[in-house]
Amino acid sequence: MSLSGQRPESKTDVVKDMNFSEPKNHQQGPQEKQPILYSYFRSSCSWRVRIALALKGIAYDVVPVNLLKDGGQQFSAEFKAVNPMQQVPALKIDGITLSQSLAIIHYLEDTCPNPRLLPQDLKKRAQVRMIADHIVSGIQPLQNLSVLKQMGEKKMEWAQNCIASGFQALEQTLEHTAGRYCVGDEVSMADLCLVPQVFNAERFKVDMGPYPTITRINKALLELEAFKVSHPSLQPDTPAELRA
Repeated sequence: MSLSGQRPESKTDVVKDMNFSEPKNHQQGPQEKQPILYSYFRSSCSWRVRIALALKGIAYDVVPVNLLKDGGQQFSAEFKAVNPMQQVPALKIDGITLSQSLAIIHYLEDTCPNPRLLPQDLKKRAQVRMIADHIVSGIQPLQNLSVLKQMGEKKMEWAQNCIASGFQALEQTLEHTAGRYCVGDEVSMADLCLVPQVFNAERFKVDMGPYPTITRINKALLELEAFKVSHPSLQPDTPAELRA
């Protein structure tokens, strides 16, 4: 399925107009294919990349990789040839294949800098990277599917503890860096990481009461079109019962 950051008109249709930017090819000549994103609807790592692509108005095709079906399609020989780490997301773009969500987002930032996701101010830029790393290195991997499979009946408790511990620190950090969003009043790479992690927290029934700053920022971000169209409830591989 081809996407360009648009919000689906129905459960099966995608409108062609974008409210926040016009879709554009990405460093492509007439013979180049548009980017291909290997994604799973509920993968927070994939969601980060979908937000970045939507914000930058980059049209792309989606190849769904079901992390649960058939023991996990990411473990197939076909997908291992795409990403030897057997994880989503992976993005084929400009003749190369990239994995790891932040590496992909950094490439998009370097090659399609508008709108920017890293502030020009060096101190704010460092804060954005710090918050992004806090989430993608210090919280999300601890409650990832591969870890939870090892936890058996304690997986819910484990996920709650890991997220709550990380959010306690993140809340304190954001009290010093946040404006409307994670760092000041411009959407940044940190915000792309925050929203999927809050989704995970809600999915694992984490009490969000102690984290008013995280909650406020998340609410503001979910009002933006790029965050709406990339939401797990609106993806081509979203199960019918979970669609918006």
